[in-house]
Amino acid sequence: MTDGTPAGSLHRPPGAGAGRRNPSPTDRRSGTLQAALGVTAFSLTFPATAWGLEGFGPWSLVAVRCVLAAVVAGGCLLALRVPVPARRHLAGLGVVAAGVVFGFPLLTTLALQTSTTAHAAVVVGLLPLTTALFSALRTGARPSRMFWLAACAGAAAVIAFTVQQSGGALTGADAYLFGALLICAAGYTEGGRLARVMPGWQVIGWALVLCLPLSVPGALVALSYEPVHLTAHSVTGLLWVAVGSQFLGLVVWYRGMASIGIPKASQLQLAQPLLTLVWSVLLLGERLTPAAPLTAAAVLVCIALTQRARG
Repeated sequence: MTDGTPAGSLHRPPGAGAGRRNPSPTDRRSGTLQAALGVTAFSLTFPATAWGLEGFGPWSLVAVRCVLAAVVAGGCLLALRVPVPARRHLAGLGVVAAGVVFGFPLLTTLALQTSTTAHAAVVVGLLPLTTALFSALRTGARPSRMFWLAACAGAAAVIAFTVQQSGGALTGADAYLFGALLICAAGYTEGGRLARVMPGWQVIGWALVLCLPLSVPGALVALSYEPVHLTAHSVTGLLWVAVGSQFLGLVVWYRGMASIGIPKASQLQLAQPLLTLVWSVLLLGERLTPAAPLTAAAVLVCIALTQRARG
């Protein structure tokens, strides 16, 4: 055992072999489909969080979602008798845990107390670009000048939107959202790297389990201080962010990243802001300002240009 999975295991992830630098067309289609399913699951996260906040405090919602997702993941790991990851992978799993298990959910939940889901979706539209940048830094790639120009244009569009929406100054919600971008991109990048040496579901599964010593007492403390009002919306929102976004969505997302590569997979999230805008209207009854879809479209164009330049 060299990477936390038995030698010759049928669960060996796509791209794990030395000769799988260029995946086959079948693997590319499968990886693209899995990553796209992950994006669809993620696009519902903000509306589901808004529903969850109707009955839970922000700290309770984040802690309880982590516990529930860890119970599901831990049950799968136990049922399949998955061995504990090799020690050399623990640091990477720690980055995944800090980025996508705790950091991103907490910061975005705090932001959604005062921000609309539509506004948050446009700001987080920079996540694909941020992930691609982290991946380039992690792998030593050298993006072209066009890449950097498009990246800066996308960042400028998002900053202009957030300043305009907040009346001329960045708000505390925007600070939370920009912080969430950075730590989530780091978690995505490290998770995509680990998914090349262990199945993607085990990456997020072990990251969730590693958080239990913090998430369980955190949930108990938060629930003792924050009132809970169970409603159909709040329970549905909690279950979705715990099982749909926090576990199942990340399972297919990391498998997709391992199959088609981190930069390419990250760009499938180009559709996420627009999908979230649609959900915010259909599920929450929010009204979009003309600037929201226009900014989202501008960000998509800029990120598309960065990928064209990278190619």
